[in-house]
Amino acid sequence: MSENKQKKYDYAYLEMAKRWGQLSYCKRKQVGALIVKDRMIISDGYNGTPTGFENVCEDEENYTKWYVLHAEANAILKVASSTQSCKGATLYVTLSPCRDCSKLIHQSGIVRVVYSIKYKDTSGIEFLKKAGVQTEHLPI
Repeated sequence: MSENKQKKYDYAYLEMAKRWGQLSYCKRKQVGALIVKDRMIISDGYNGTPTGFENVCEDEENYTKWYVLHAEANAILKVASSTQSCKGATLYVTLSPCRDCSKLIHQSGIVRVVYSIKYKDTSGIEFLKKAGVQTEHLPI
């Protein structure tokens, strides 16, 4: 695929991830993620509480509850419970991955991460680069 065409797809998938993030019940940040393999969306996710928990992400002091799952973790977990594989896939996420999610991304076989907003702690992105995962910042 040409570089121009790839950029066009990258922006489109990021826009879709942004829209998906709007499904989140979290008030502080709404984050969306899509996993794409062979030009096909194989998974999606947004940040939120685990299945069976109330859809309230923040505590009384407006801090995010420790058990809230990040969008990329939710998307990877969805793939893990399916017949698909993340090996060779691209992750599109609206906020750059944290340290914990970066480990999951690398371990799952995702080879490329495209994100639109850089999180204040960039250690996740630094880890991915060190692990050989291609990262790209595309503001939308």
